[in-house]
Amino acid sequence: MKLDHIVLLLGDLEGSLPYYETLLPLIGFTKSRDHVWGNPDGIYFDFKEATEPGEGYRRYGVGLNHLGFTAPSKEALEQIAAIMRSVGFEVPELQRLGNSYALFMKDPDGIRFEITYYA
Repeated sequence: MKLDHIVLLLGDLEGSLPYYETLLPLIGFTKSRDHVWGNPDGIYFDFKEATEPGEGYRRYGVGLNHLGFTAPSKEALEQIAAIMRSVGFEVPELQRLGNSYALFMKDPDGIRFEITYYA
């Protein structure tokens, strides 16, 4: 079996959509309908607004820790970082992990995304 979809409940759907509308095309996802994005592997993100109050994202709390993607090159990582910065999102510097490079970003709710180039 393969992973089919991921539903992310966001604190402010409309406030978070610009982040995802910028990031997802950079990592191979295409919008298929309102709030739903898929990639060629058939994996879909479905974004909804949370209806129950909660503590929000907690780095080491129970539940999702982060989502990880693989980049084809260090240059691809640098391009993603530059584009995300150019539209005003906070993007840290690339981290070197041995021979690899990783970009760790957070959406407006603090949900972490890791994009790594494995040299």
